[in-house]
Amino acid sequence: MNRFENKTALVTGGGSGIGKSICLRLSSEGAHVLVFDLNLESAESTVHDIRGAGGNATAYVCDVADHSGVEGIVSGILATSDIDVLVNNAGIAHVGNLENTSEADFDRLLSVNVKGIYNMLAAVVPAMKKQRNGVILNMASVASSVGIADRFAYSTTKGAVLTMTYSVAKDYVDFGIRCNCVAPGRVHTPFVEKYLEDNYPDNRDEMFDKLSKTQPIGRMGTSDEIAALVAYLCSDEAAFVTGSNFPIDGGFVTLNN
Repeated sequence: MNRFENKTALVTGGGSGIGKSICLRLSSEGAHVLVFDLNLESAESTVHDIRGAGGNATAYVCDVADHSGVEGIVSGILATSDIDVLVNNAGIAHVGNLENTSEADFDRLLSVNVKGIYNMLAAVVPAMKKQRNGVILNMASVASSVGIADRFAYSTTKGAVLTMTYSVAKDYVDFGIRCNCVAPGRVHTPFVEKYLEDNYPDNRDEMFDKLSKTQPIGRMGTSDEIAALVAYLCSDEAAFVTGSNFPIDGGFVTLNN
């Protein structure tokens, strides 16, 4: 399939994990992918893999929390190209309840997970509005809509992502802009591996199995599975879909009762 032929897709946090899988998937379907990541080496690794598979991609170092930095990079891109698809994937996590969350922790998550998306939207949406066409996909979480222990700051930010999605979809539907979000459950990514190694070095396998079984389906998701859903929602096949949240969680939200 070439659902993204002659289209440009910008993916934040595209250097690893879910973001990298999204970049690879969109590229495999014809998109020119703009890989935004805080780490140049990671972004270039994704670009290397895309080009090795015959695709087209460009790496950018970008801190999504830096408003002027985002504005400068995106305006440079828009001077020579439209942006047809924006995937706001970049995000960071934190483990802890209210009392275990410092002000610095809280501000750090807000700056990346909420303001980072605001910064990208502020830079890209006016151009999409002028084009009268565009697709935005935000990365929410099961934590957007259900209570999860020890995820106070993270859940706060992902709840914001969900309602930001609804707001943008409502405000820009008449300009041909669609905006949706996906809400993954636990996904087996390098982040999960690092979390297990840092916190459970002596019983990593036991904890991996325990976390896997919190999904009724009995396992964690894969980043490729998330990327497949993202690709559908960003394609013209989903032209009738906007203002919606799509759980992809192995039954976590609806079957854990």
